[in-house]
Amino acid sequence: MIYLDNSATSPIDEEIRDAMLPYLSEEFGNPSSKYYCKATTAKAAVDSAREKVAKLMGASPEEILFTAGATESTNFIIKGYMDYRRYYGDGRNHVITSLVEHKATLNTCRYLNGELYSNNDPTISLSGERKVVDRGYEASYVGVNQNGEISIDEIKAAVKENTALISMIYVNNEVGTISNVSAVSEICIGNCIALHSDLTQALGKRKIDVKELGIDYASCSAHKIYGPKGIGAAYVKSDAYGIEPITALVHGGEQEFGFRAGTHAVHNIVGFGKAAEIALRDMERNERYIKQLDDLLLHEMANIEGIRPTVAQDKRVPGIVSLLVDRDNFHNERFIKKVSEDVALSTGSACSAGEPSYVIQALGLKNMVSKVLRVSINKYTTEEDIRRFTELLKKYI
Repeated sequence: MIYLDNSATSPIDEEIRDAMLPYLSEEFGNPSSKYYCKATTAKAAVDSAREKVAKLMGASPEEILFTAGATESTNFIIKGYMDYRRYYGDGRNHVITSLVEHKATLNTCRYLNGELYSNNDPTISLSGERKVVDRGYEASYVGVNQNGEISIDEIKAAVKENTALISMIYVNNEVGTISNVSAVSEICIGNCIALHSDLTQALGKRKIDVKELGIDYASCSAHKIYGPKGIGAAYVKSDAYGIEPITALVHGGEQEFGFRAGTHAVHNIVGFGKAAEIALRDMERNERYIKQLDDLLLHEMANIEGIRPTVAQDKRVPGIVSLLVDRDNFHNERFIKKVSEDVALSTGSACSAGEPSYVIQALGLKNMVSKVLRVSINKYTTEEDIRRFTELLKKYI
């Protein structure tokens, strides 16, 4: 099968799998235990992985908290920071985000804003009544232009005296647009606002330095950089006084510096550490290779009438290509089902499966949602894969 759905998840690297295996067999110790060798070996493995993930992000090891993934990290950061700021800080209770965020961010902000009762049916209570609940927080949502770039002017206009946090995705998971995080950081610094960024689709694909970007909090996952599922990290900035204050995610033991209690999944943490090490080691080579395949895909698509990228090439990260197939006989879901034995790709985010893409609608393409394909490339993709996919698309339309 041609695998072109890497924004949903990536295949696990053999080096990473091999690094994990000992911690699923003989090295099964609990790193929170003491003194005996299996416990100390496990603790050393967790510490080493933390250093590797921190290095990939330009952070310090003590600023990396292991979680179950980027969704958990995002929930922890937005809810935890807003809770702490409102009840233990200066009382600020307003969060700003964009209309093209991952659902982990959007639905967390909607929940705080009193809009969301469940992921399945926003603003509907268990009794079926539609209403908004006052949870004591406010949320504002800013728009984007036709290339998916978040409006800096709208962010400036949305800032209020009670704004505590801005959450902005770095690389969009559906169209690949790179956000101007540094410009938003300047707004935050000038208004005593914290900045959170979802780095999931940027990690390992481009150089990241959270300090240079001016990010206070960040989320990421291992399974988008050829690591295991079920493990991610939250970056929580520290200063001379220690880690920035934030309410704990899980109360219990003192794992993850007291912010997330529970026994460490050592094998997954080791896998994430190895994935970060490999990503940093091979980043330049992988960037070049994926860019070549990205160029090839666009070249092949240019030869098919009615197909174009939804956003400009210079506005997005190579490897995430959103294609608009403007042909009367084309429907993305039907196409994906028809070719499902031969190629794996998607219409958009895996976390929004079965729903019209709100990201594509935000780009001003509301009437074209059913004509968009997301093609996402990995380091194992070949030129032959791209050409075979092109032929399947030509044959279909």
